[in-house]
Amino acid sequence: MSHGPRSGLAAVSSALLAMSRHLEVRDVLKTIVASARELLGAQYAALGVPDDHGGFAQFVVDGVSDEQWRAIGPLPRQHGILASMLHEARAERLADVREDPRFEGWPSAHPEMSDFLGLPIRDGDEVIGALFLANKDCPKPDGGCGFTEDDEELLSILAQHAAIALTNARLYERSRELTIAEERSRLAHELHDAVSQKLFSLRLTAQAAAALVDRDPSRAKGELQQVAALAAEATDELRAAVVELRPAALDEDGLVATLRTQVHVLDRAHTAHVTFRSHGVRALPAAQEEALLRVAQEALHNALRHADATRVDVTLDKHGQGAVLRVSDDGRGFDTRVVRRAGRHLGLVSMRDRASGVGGALTVESAPGKGTVIEMEVPGG
Repeated sequence: MSHGPRSGLAAVSSALLAMSRHLEVRDVLKTIVASARELLGAQYAALGVPDDHGGFAQFVVDGVSDEQWRAIGPLPRQHGILASMLHEARAERLADVREDPRFEGWPSAHPEMSDFLGLPIRDGDEVIGALFLANKDCPKPDGGCGFTEDDEELLSILAQHAAIALTNARLYERSRELTIAEERSRLAHELHDAVSQKLFSLRLTAQAAAALVDRDPSRAKGELQQVAALAAEATDELRAAVVELRPAALDEDGLVATLRTQVHVLDRAHTAHVTFRSHGVRALPAAQEEALLRVAQEALHNALRHADATRVDVTLDKHGQGAVLRVSDDGRGFDTRVVRRAGRHLGLVSMRDRASGVGGALTVESAPGKGTVIEMEVPGG
């Protein structure tokens, strides 16, 4: 095997475990590229996932700075060496890629590359990606050392496991898309069953009040008070649905900023005082961040809608490699022993499912008149 900085069985095992740890496709691609570059001691590494139009749906690089990547410009097309790996599905090991007749000049900002090793990532007969390395980091006498047969064998092993990890990540994302579709369908039913019914009741009550204004002002006043109450309930239902449907800006802003923004909005929209504090939390795997956000939203919804809380505190703190979310309120609380009824009513089952789905854990502490504390811990990545 290669005598690079991370050669050996332990290094290979570490790379394979890192690939299997992630569930998001983008995270898997980044891990594959970084692992390949480090294991084989290359200056540059890249992985492209082809689309159906002669380009790449995703293209991930390692060893190139963000500034360099922006200067390079648009994603490459499937031509030259890349096309060979994708269409002929065979490895390419070259002493100098620039001297290959299939080489087509790269953008002027592209890093200079010489020795080259690339091969396809296959799922059965389907080529689902192309992985390549450039500029072997080793002494180069005349003729260059370049990549070896051992390097090619090691990268082939890595590519086989990369195919498994990438396929699993795709299946996970498709499963999550189905779950999101199911949740949206459920929300549509809730809007129809809850908000529509309240609006219908509000209209009938307003009509009754109008009919009573002249002959029974006292009763009309009572009906108008009921109109106000129904309108407030309908507003709360709509607000809860909009918060759940609104796409979280996790990719752009991160979990901490997204939570802080949502808490600030809720603090302004409700009479209860809602606060947020975070310390030391770094970026987490995308699936864990989404699960934490959804659990926080559900817990806030419960505190503000069902608990009659006057204060709700949200904290997100670093815990080992992961994080712990805590949502506490001073509301009416409930008997945690009555799990079946309370679980359905407060969404505790779905919150526990979200936590366990990302390798985390959820705990709930509550008692009648003592408020509620919901805590979720995730392991990080």
